[in-house]
Amino acid sequence: MIETLVMIMAGGKGERLHPLTQDRAKPAVPYGGKYRIIDFVLSNFVNSGFFRIKVLTQYKANSLMIHLARGWNFGSVTDHYVDAVPPQMRVGEQFYQGTADSIYQNLNLIDYARPREVAVFGGDHIFKMDVSTMQRVHRGKGADATVCAIPYPREEAANRFGIIEIDQDYRIVGFQEKPPDPAPIPDRPDMALVSMGNYFFESEALVKALKEDGANPDSRHDFGANVIPQMVAEGKRVYLYDYSQNRIAGEELESATYWRDVGTIDDYYDASMEIKRVRPVFNLYNRDWPIRTAHPNYPPAKFVFAEKTGRFGRAVDSVVSDGVIISGASVFDSVLFSNVFIHSYAEVTNSIIFSGCDLGQHVVVKDAIIDKNVTIEEGVEIGVDKQADAERFTISPKGIVVVPKNTYISARGVPTQLTEGQVEELRYETSRRLPRTPDGI
Repeated sequence: MIETLVMIMAGGKGERLHPLTQDRAKPAVPYGGKYRIIDFVLSNFVNSGFFRIKVLTQYKANSLMIHLARGWNFGSVTDHYVDAVPPQMRVGEQFYQGTADSIYQNLNLIDYARPREVAVFGGDHIFKMDVSTMQRVHRGKGADATVCAIPYPREEAANRFGIIEIDQDYRIVGFQEKPPDPAPIPDRPDMALVSMGNYFFESEALVKALKEDGANPDSRHDFGANVIPQMVAEGKRVYLYDYSQNRIAGEELESATYWRDVGTIDDYYDASMEIKRVRPVFNLYNRDWPIRTAHPNYPPAKFVFAEKTGRFGRAVDSVVSDGVIISGASVFDSVLFSNVFIHSYAEVTNSIIFSGCDLGQHVVVKDAIIDKNVTIEEGVEIGVDKQADAERFTISPKGIVVVPKNTYISARGVPTQLTEGQVEELRYETSRRLPRTPDGI
């Protein structure tokens, strides 16, 4: 028997993040110059002292499973693990029908581990959290279930999040699923308690609730919509953990209570741009709370040419990762992932460039997200003429241009979607191109 089994729900499609999710699950979307979104919840558990973790995958999981194998392998010296678990279809020939169903279909994992508690967290949010504090609150209340929630402006929460109602003892007395008029926090009429989709359960209470929900044909099999409200209705001891009380070693309060649900392109873009500030709210440089990930063997970043004619390799107010070569080009207010090559006289502004991209001479990229292994030929402009961009690419409501993975853009600005094999051929045939990223995804 173990104390706590961690189960991370990481099978989401992330449809509103398309095209970043056309080939990968939302938790596998790159973030912050070198990470995947799932690295944050996994780092939170490991930093908090939880080392028995099951990651439940489903939608286009190949890149996620490769990442877990390369970056989260504890080895066999101790009984610690981060295991990727694909759908097992133990209760029928169907994929997961909801968040609760993903755990219900894997009850055998709980039966095998026989934990005292089960922590059920989502794998697609950007945040830091000392999970042991939530565990102490859960145990201190003698709770059957504890739900993590964050105070959120009511107007912004409307129709977006599950809303929790509590009494004076922080016991949950009501749960609203994305209401148009969220219930306010007592004594804070402008704020609502938004469920973060993170839970602690007593094992027996969880198994019983999931079996009852699984037998209900009218249920959506969702924790927020069905399981938690039903436990509240039955009088179970369901309490709230207030994420605004979260504290992280070495972090200022604003950073310790930072949480972003990067569910849309604009949410993702805004959260990514925050990290390049001089003093970012979300601190990636805290050595007391490291964010762990896979580390490909790339050389250091390089900036070359400093000519008075304007051929000047530089990056200002930007995040630049290993293997990047800025060759006589200018980068402003941007995030560059590893293994990017930007050629002379090119200019990148307010943009996110994923790994393996190659930007030719005089290319201009502005207000854009360029996915992996994109090649842009000389003189092409992206983000300058939004009307022309709209005919070729996805543009978010805020005007962010998204170029999908494995796109080749000719000097005439015509995009072609390449296959994985064609990307390899392009790298091989053109000596100036960089090798593709190791996982290709």
